[in-house]
Amino acid sequence: MRHGASPLTVLVALCATLTTLAAPAAAESRLSGTIDLGCATTVLHQPADWYLPTGTPRALIWLQHGFARTADNVAALARSLAGDGYLVFTPSLPAIDPNGCTLQNLGDNTGFLDRIADMFATDDPTGRLATALTAAAAATGHPAPELPSRLVFIGHSAGAEAVEYVAHRLHATHPAAWSRLHGLILLDPVKSFLGDNTDTALTDLDPTALPILTISGPPGICNNLASGTTALLTHLHRPFLGVRLTTGEHTDAEGASTDPLAELLCGAPQPGNVAILTHLTTTWTDDFMNGTTSSEDLAREVVPSPQVETLTGF
Repeated sequence: MRHGASPLTVLVALCATLTTLAAPAAAESRLSGTIDLGCATTVLHQPADWYLPTGTPRALIWLQHGFARTADNVAALARSLAGDGYLVFTPSLPAIDPNGCTLQNLGDNTGFLDRIADMFATDDPTGRLATALTAAAAATGHPAPELPSRLVFIGHSAGAEAVEYVAHRLHATHPAAWSRLHGLILLDPVKSFLGDNTDTALTDLDPTALPILTISGPPGICNNLASGTTALLTHLHRPFLGVRLTTGEHTDAEGASTDPLAELLCGAPQPGNVAILTHLTTTWTDDFMNGTTSSEDLAREVVPSPQVETLTGF
């Protein structure tokens, strides 16, 4: 056991310290609509929310929920990111689909993820993303901002594997879009039980300069014994990979947006962890935009605490 202040005392102090950092101004508006996603020979019309900042967006963030969850479950984090000046896109992706068009790989969802990569391959005003944003704005009488060209992908749980794989496909097949992608943040990432999407993606991304960081939790049932974090430590050979919340819950990324079922199965979000996660997600995204992405820059954002340990790929 540590001497001096107890972990609870430290956690309470951290919550107080991070409250200001993790509570940016409220987003200007949440727009609800749909996004059309190619699926085999059909098109899925999936629910999707947009969180608009005040003023011109600094970048577009794709924030992806986890397995069997929806966009509603990442709403709290989306609001924080929008309050920091980002346009946040949160689609609800299927957990089960007869054609394999699912968030998590339950057979072979790579074709579906390829279609999502194609969607991010253009920032043209006639593209699917811009069209969906314009339609959601028009439905509420709200003016739609111009779609930013700069991209950041953030994924929770199985959503982390999805953003990894889509980033890999941009690198492999869409060089112009790849140049617009400024970083990935993986929130307690989880590998699919089937397939090798995570391993394929990380092996391809490892030698690139793309910043890839995690905020992970300890091994547990809901993160498949930290399978996604283990894959990061195996495939990414970098001096700083992010942090592990040593007493974290898989729901910490959902924060106030979680629900009773997730709390029952995976634990209730811990306020101190939610504050740390929100702080790091926001400041690392800012670092991606500002170009301050050296290992020293990124590690400097980590709040010293017995609840946090840094991760390295070497």
